[in-house]
Parts: sequence; structure tokens; C-alpha cells
Amino acid sequence: MKFICPLITVSDINRSRKFYVDLLNQKVKYDYGQNVTFEGDFAIHLQSHFKDLIDGKEIKTGGNNFELYFENDNVEQIVDSLKANNVCFVHPLREQPWRQRVVRFYDPDNNIIEIGESMEHLCLRLSDENLSIEEISVVTGLSSGFIIESLKK
Repeated sequence: MKFICPLITVSDINRSRKFYVDLLNQKVKYDYGQNVTFEGDFAIHLQSHFKDLIDGKEIKTGGNNFELYFENDNVEQIVDSLKANNVCFVHPLREQPWRQRVVRFYDPDNNIIEIGESMEHLCLRLSDENLSIEEISVVTGLSSGFIIESLKK
């Protein structure tokens, strides 16, 4: 068995496609009309169509129990764009306990989206703050080998 991708349901496929393409710079891999798969291998599916596929069972949204996670090393720029587009935030840009900078917000159907800096970028940022490889490893939980490779880039 092979896992292919996560799929979330959306109430308006065109609105959601525009959100992911225009705001999050995702590229469409496949468009089947009621189902769109993006190059990052996640899909959106029109709720009304999906409901038929699951024999009319209820679809609940906004449960805060699932998120799509993306990485981008310029999270601040993305936050500015999200604010300019009146996106609703779960929380503002913040550091996680392992020092990674992340922001979480809702897509148009209240699915949580997280964007965090890559772990490689985190290593570079912490190194720029004069933390040693050992200190970075302790703070982040990353291996020294991973940190060393990240600092070579």
C-alpha cells in the first residue's frame, strides 16, 4: 500500500483553489473540476461532491484537529500578504519551543494552515545568532550532522 496525499473538503472549489494558488503560491498538478491536487501532493475536494461519495454522511469543518504544513524561509513576508488579504489567524508569527518561527491561520473553510521556516534555515538563523552546533542541537533536537550539513548551504 502506498500513501498518496491528504485531502481536505472545501465548500467552494474555485475560492479555495484561488486561495492556495494566489496566496500560498501552490501550483496545480491535476484539476478534475470537483477535486484539485497541487504539486505538493495535497488535494482539495468540493464538499457537496465528496458528501455524495461518503453516502451523505455529515462533513464537519473547523475542528482545529488537522493542519496542512508548508515551509518558507521568509515567513514575515507571507504574514504581511495574509494580513493584506484579511486572513484569519490562529495565532501570530511566533517561535516554537525549538525556536522554529511559524504562523498558523485558517483557509476559507477553517482548515488550519501552518507555515514555518525550514529546519535548515532555522540552523542558519541560530548560527547567525552565534549559537554553537551543540547549542543548536540542544535547542532544536536536531542532530549535529544535520546542522553541519545545513550550515554548508
